[in-house]
Amino acid sequence: MRPGTLLRLGLAGSRTDTVRVVLTALTSALATLAVLTAANVVAIGRFSFRGTGSDEWANQYSNALLREPGLRPGTTLTLLLMTIPVFALAGQCTRLGAPARDRRLAAFRMAGATPAQTVAISSAETGFAALLGSLAGLGVFAAGHRLLHRPGPDGRLPLPTDVWPAAWFVVVAVAGIPVLAALAAAVVMRRVTVSPFGVVRRVRRTRGPRPWAGGFILAGVLLLGLVASWAKLHRHLHIPYPPGWLVALLLIAGVGSAGLGVVLGTGWLTWWSGRLMARWARRPSTVLASARLVADPWSGSRTLAVLLICVLFGAGAAGIRAQFAAQQDAQLAAFRLAYPGDDFGPPDPFYLRTMDLVDAAVLTGIALTAAALLVIVAEGIVSRRREYASLVATGVPRGTLGRAILWQTLLPAIPAVLLALVVGLSLARSFGTEARAGGDAVLSCSAAEDVCLGGNPATDPQHWTETRRPEVVRAVAIPWRELGRDGGVALLSVLATTGVGLLFLRRSTDLSEVRTT
Repeated sequence: MRPGTLLRLGLAGSRTDTVRVVLTALTSALATLAVLTAANVVAIGRFSFRGTGSDEWANQYSNALLREPGLRPGTTLTLLLMTIPVFALAGQCTRLGAPARDRRLAAFRMAGATPAQTVAISSAETGFAALLGSLAGLGVFAAGHRLLHRPGPDGRLPLPTDVWPAAWFVVVAVAGIPVLAALAAAVVMRRVTVSPFGVVRRVRRTRGPRPWAGGFILAGVLLLGLVASWAKLHRHLHIPYPPGWLVALLLIAGVGSAGLGVVLGTGWLTWWSGRLMARWARRPSTVLASARLVADPWSGSRTLAVLLICVLFGAGAAGIRAQFAAQQDAQLAAFRLAYPGDDFGPPDPFYLRTMDLVDAAVLTGIALTAAALLVIVAEGIVSRRREYASLVATGVPRGTLGRAILWQTLLPAIPAVLLALVVGLSLARSFGTEARAGGDAVLSCSAAEDVCLGGNPATDPQHWTETRRPEVVRAVAIPWRELGRDGGVALLSVLATTGVGLLFLRRSTDLSEVRTT
């Protein structure tokens, strides 16, 4: 099949198919912007953790997140993490209008197309839409790079608009995102059989999920605990600290393992929630919801995966914020005990303001995930319209079906969000539950200034006195307010998107849908 024909067939379809292409292009543009922005931060200079005065500090920037080489890795990682909910939204947008697309693919098979050609047509649609989005994202990035180049009164820049990402990386990013999107579409079609009479999805029947996902969570907490223990040994026993790349690898592996455990554990929670509801259910809506949850326990993992990752990161950020606050409180108290006559003023809020940016990124991710949830709920109702229309034809009220869908979405979401909050907080508290300051020895000289400046405590001990400052210990508080905020926003987004998705129920349960093929 020629590329022009492949592209024309891939972009053919109704207005729903056009909306799907536009949404795929939009999410691809957002992902390209995030990746190029992260590469722009990397282009500032090599990451380092040296002290003030290092040549690797970028003093041309007014923002310390860009100026300090020790803070740029966190900024880059945060920007890359923003692509996760964007890619999730892109994956869910490909499901929009799936029944009509399935009928179109079956028509291609009826006209003589091979199964491989139908997969190529589906991949071409996704890849071309992602390519348009990547090029648009590149254009927006280049325009913003020029328009936002505004030095302040001191000559410093608020953004890294004086450097550009490497040309090879720009090419890889712009071309790689469409390629990955097309490959993902082909992988999804791997479990689909397209025949001239319709599309059949092969589903393997398995027994109920097992709680082995808890092993991933435990491994993640242990890996982060290993990094924290290593840091304490380095501080107290002067054991050599591991190289930065190894620490970063352990942190990424720990957080990734814990996140995978939360997502996979949601299947087990969904299955048990369905079984418990089936045991105690007395109303038709709860009976229908429990049957769906037991029949497809992995629906919760597929639906809530990225939302749970965002909640996990939010809980971890809240735990880190609490550690920063406790450490600042302990240091300020230790200084006031050591120097009772001095006024140190309020603590520096820089690190807490930095965590505000992380919180904003988490809430943005939850908002993007809510849009993906809306697509999932609406598409689930439309794809099962014959089943719902048959139930309405037999006398089941539409209100009962709506409550069943609401139960089916909310019941696994509540324990899954609680699990993500607990795991995220556990990852943060694996670095310690106490903040310590002071307790170190301070040398003071009682002789004249010239004697003290040229003296040596080891050879002239009569003029030098060693005093040990009192140690201040502060317990790291549990950030209940932040945890409640992240969990509440996540559950409210699930409730709101499900409520909006139910607007499709009345049209999808029309009795004429019983005859739809």
